[in-house]
Amino acid sequence: MSAPTPSSESSAVRVAVIGAGIVGSCIALTLRKRGAAVTLIDREGPASGCSFGNSGAISVSSIAPLAMPGVLASVPKMLVDPDSPLHLRLGYLPAAASWLTRFVLSASPDRVEQAASTLAALHAGSIDKHEALTREVGVPELFLRRGHLHLYRDAQALADDNAAWQLRERFGFRFERLDRACIDALEPGVAPHYQSAIYLADHATILNPARYTQAVSAAFINRGGDFLRDDVQTLQRDGERWTVTGTKGTHTFDHVVVAAGAWSRKLLDPLGVRLHLESQRGYHVQFTGARDIVSRTVVLTDQKIFVTPMEGGLRVGGTVEFAGLKRPPDPRRSAILERIARETFHGLDGRPVTTWMGHRPCMPDSVPVIGAAPGQRHLWLAVGHGHLGLTDSINTAERIAGALLGA
Repeated sequence: MSAPTPSSESSAVRVAVIGAGIVGSCIALTLRKRGAAVTLIDREGPASGCSFGNSGAISVSSIAPLAMPGVLASVPKMLVDPDSPLHLRLGYLPAAASWLTRFVLSASPDRVEQAASTLAALHAGSIDKHEALTREVGVPELFLRRGHLHLYRDAQALADDNAAWQLRERFGFRFERLDRACIDALEPGVAPHYQSAIYLADHATILNPARYTQAVSAAFINRGGDFLRDDVQTLQRDGERWTVTGTKGTHTFDHVVVAAGAWSRKLLDPLGVRLHLESQRGYHVQFTGARDIVSRTVVLTDQKIFVTPMEGGLRVGGTVEFAGLKRPPDPRRSAILERIARETFHGLDGRPVTTWMGHRPCMPDSVPVIGAAPGQRHLWLAVGHGHLGLTDSINTAERIAGALLGA
């Protein structure tokens, strides 16, 4: 679809999209392509949060929520073991208690099945759509379709995770079970303490999520979209319109889409829009110049770590830490990732690393909130994508654009 002509601009629906991560950038581009007059607003710039530091996986089979049956048994370890892949700082327990209670309650079999069904529908077609979008925005070299390899210590560890793979299988996902010889054939740099694996041959990876997000935002601007760097403080409805007030000024729009990630509650709570949203702080270390250590996304299932070949090197990302939005990064979490990577992959000796921490916006049941805000006309939500914001960004954008524009 071509960009709207200048003569049609004055009558176009005026929309503010708050948050220029991959979700907000895709929403802005999609709305603009469909004729809306869109302003994308972010306090820093495109890809300044999780869209900078995520692991780049387009993981359409990730339909098992974080809270699976039996998760309650893992909560004590979350509290007492600082090295746990899922860690809750004891001092943050009072603030996280409400979310954590809902998290545990969402692990019932019926609710897990419902969440998986919702996520499977949201993921549908994402791989092909991302491949097409990388071409459209001029970065086809960032798309890698070489599958995802999930590593297990042994056959028993794989069997212990069977419920999650059976869930995927029920929703039509296909995969292969591999032994050590097959692991060597795909990724010979993996240390021998991983003996079993699952291989999803059709899965894909974005080799630089930040550059991809920036390319999407640039395509939006090239189509006549506006970008505003501002820290939005309040939203206020004035009849059929919305006033957006930031540190740099006030603007009026017909519609507002909140895609501000873990910071969305700052804008929504004063409006009475209550989301059970929590930051799951994720870390990565990146080994400079070590991109060829693996040739695809590799998942260390026992450590909940994704290892990805990136443009700038080998990215090792993961862990879930509950500690809120204000506490500084914990260097111990990065050190754990670095140690595990050096123990698992040949060729990392002497490689320098950079580190990063970001805030994944997560709902207790792992299902994002997409659509009209309850009780607030012309306010739209695209919040809570957790670990799957990249995977679901295009389909989220299509859902928001379809509902907002009525097409």
